Amino acid sequence: MAEGLNKVMLIGNLGQQPELRSTSSGQSVMTMRLATNERFRTRDGEWTDRTEWHTVVVWGKRAEGLSKIVNKGTHLYVEGKLQTRQWEDREGQKRYTTEIVAYKILLLGGKKSGGGNGGAPPPSDEDYDGGGYDGGSSDFSDDDIPF
Repeated sequence: MAEGLNKVMLIGNLGQQPELRSTSSGQSVMTMRLATNERFRTRDGEWTDRTEWHTVVVWGKRAEGLSKIVNKGTHLYVEGKLQTRQWEDREGQKRYTTEIVAYKILLLGGKKSGGGNGGAPPPSDEDYDGGGYDGGSSDFSDDDIPF
């Protein structure tokens, strides 16, 4: 039997300030709300926009480093996998949430568009563990886009 594929690639803007917290075991986790936009024509021929909101979760040293340089409005490329969690609310009802667990984050937006890091300095080598964070160079060409 063939293995499955669970891969998500998104380009969007952070809609609010990311939240960095720690689990009871001390593991860092950052939650971000990413907005992606789609523009299309209606049946009447009018252009309209649709925004989808995605919850993105980043773990460990990557979360700690990114929390220092991303802000509301930051333009990002996110690559990860879909994961659904289940829990019980206070009334005992089962609840579900689907989120993207990110393993690759790139800061987008060049110097001409005001950057994408909220004016923060570029990350240094000591901010990251090298575990998959690609740094997000602000100088990129069409050949650098993964699709």
